[in-house]
Amino acid sequence: MLRLAMTTDAETFERVRGPLGDRGIDVGHVRAKERALRVSGGESPGSGPDSPAADPDEFAGFDVGLVYPTRLMEGAVVDEHLGVPWVNGRDAVVASRNKAGVLARLSAAGLPTPKTTLVSNPVDESVVVDAAEGFSYPVVVKPNSATRGVGVATAADLDSLLGVVDYLNLIHDYRATGDKSFLIQEFLSDARDYRAMVVDGAYAGAVERELDAEALEAGRWKHNVHRGATARGVDLDPEARDLAERAAEALGIDYLGVDLLATGDRLVVNETNARPTVDAATKYEDDFYDRLAGLIRRTDEGE
Repeated sequence: MLRLAMTTDAETFERVRGPLGDRGIDVGHVRAKERALRVSGGESPGSGPDSPAADPDEFAGFDVGLVYPTRLMEGAVVDEHLGVPWVNGRDAVVASRNKAGVLARLSAAGLPTPKTTLVSNPVDESVVVDAAEGFSYPVVVKPNSATRGVGVATAADLDSLLGVVDYLNLIHDYRATGDKSFLIQEFLSDARDYRAMVVDGAYAGAVERELDAEALEAGRWKHNVHRGATARGVDLDPEARDLAERAAEALGIDYLGVDLLATGDRLVVNETNARPTVDAATKYEDDFYDRLAGLIRRTDEGE
């Protein structure tokens, strides 16, 4: 039986192990963070009992990995210990995490995206003022590489925008902060928020992420599931399916979550995720797991 390494033990792990097991793929968890990881044994490789070539056994026996670990520093060690190909390797994860880079590449490929400007700190306040001139308020301000809606805010006017940037500047002032960039983006009011799944280049299902009426009445607008929204399985129309597939093709990523925003007259790619959460099987196409299993097997075979 093929053994698949997953570096998450959250919802996705529990949901995929049964269906993939039924298809001859044994799914195992490899803990990649919030722990100690042996890097070297202090001797020549393979020459002692503490050598990373002989220990630990937890990394032995895997044939392929699903997605590269979310923490890149720890990921390099885990990747070396495992020594397996990934369905989505480091390059795919890094590319998708860079929101500005994704939007720039998709825009260059002719795909619709929200109007967006990247600001790379440190800059004078005048640079932020000039960057915001072409936008109508409110605007969205978001960290370039955060996930799950962390740090995303709206600004109703220039003073509010500069206030949000003041807080970002405090964070970016730390030398250890690797990403010192943020995005100013148009706010699409009342947009419907979809996460389309693309597997091996083809649309494989989608969910609509929705806030309940009470949250909307309270003025909340972030549709992230981790912020309390509900993911409901939907059947996207051909235009949205095609856009998701074209986004994955433009990025060259085989297994991708594509976030779409739809208003009355626009459909845009807002973000992508090369480490997508897998929802209940009933929310995807009937052959979702067959295609995912096929992609895993081809990755193992080096295709």
